Amino acid sequence: MQQRLGTTERADRFYGEQMLDHLNERMREFIGRQEMFFLATADRHGECDNSFRAGPPGFLHVIDERTLVYPEYRGNGVHASLGNIQENPHLGILLVDFFQARIGLHVNGRAEIVEDAELRPAHPDLPSDSVPGRRALVWVRVTVEEAYIHCAKHIPHLQRAPKGTPRDWGTDDQRRKGGDFFGTAQAARRRGGPAVRPSRERDGTGGHGGSGGPGGRVPPSDDPAAWRAHAEQLLEKARRRRAEGERTPFRGWFG
Repeated sequence: MQQRLGTTERADRFYGEQMLDHLNERMREFIGRQEMFFLATADRHGECDNSFRAGPPGFLHVIDERTLVYPEYRGNGVHASLGNIQENPHLGILLVDFFQARIGLHVNGRAEIVEDAELRPAHPDLPSDSVPGRRALVWVRVTVEEAYIHCAKHIPHLQRAPKGTPRDWGTDDQRRKGGDFFGTAQAARRRGGPAVRPSRERDGTGGHGGSGGPGGRVPPSDDPAAWRAHAEQLLEKARRRRAEGERTPFRGWFG
């Protein structure tokens, strides 16, 4: 693409002057001040996910010039980013300072999931979150492969709003989590079910690492004969389990 768009010389200059394979001192200081970042992951098929992480300054913790860690909290229970990392360790982190420096930092690397009980003894200076209801379930440890600037040209300069009501970390109260802001829950109740299954379930990958549930790969929606055969296969498996005396609780037709 650089050759096609005539930017090879400019790109080479960027690689030579702006890209590192580690975090220099200024980058480490910058990371230590940030309260949020954007996280990009993909599963083993290349299906992408982009997410947002936030916490007090230092929650994205610099261990050394080649290692970062950040905590994962309970969230909505989907754990899309963790599921992707389990299948594909490559990730991208984008930090943007909207309030002071108006600059960004990209960090790309390889990630692994680490238990708190394993990580904390080796790094006793890890932050401990004092917010009620917010506790790290696991940590993600990132080995830095690339670190480079995101230029200030199109970063807006934002102003902090006055502090409002404290956030209810760990709550399952939907209203305090933001309610049905986009109206999807109300629409689902009217329909009597979800609008669409996640794409990984529709194509039979079964979410992260699945195979489309107990009946194997889920057929395409426009193939009635395949669906009939799929249903018969599920029923046959259920009859066989019943005959063998298995009493597995029902968890839905497709896992």
